[in-house]
Amino acid sequence: MNRSKFVAIMAGAISIILAIAYLVLVELLDFRGEMLPAPQSQVPQTPVVVAQMPNNWSRSAG
Repeated sequence: MNRSKFVAIMAGAISIILAIAYLVLVELLDFRGEMLPAPQSQVPQTPVVVAQMPNNWSRSAG
């Protein structure tokens, strides 16, 4: 009984430490300010390639 009580207390302490660390991390990330989207001039524009299949490909040979 004594060991299980110790394990429960340690698990609770670890849980509280993780919760506080998470809240600190969220506050630090929120402190950075408003998130702005990337400028469109900096985003590489990739060309779109469209392939068209001939009509006779869909028919069976025979």
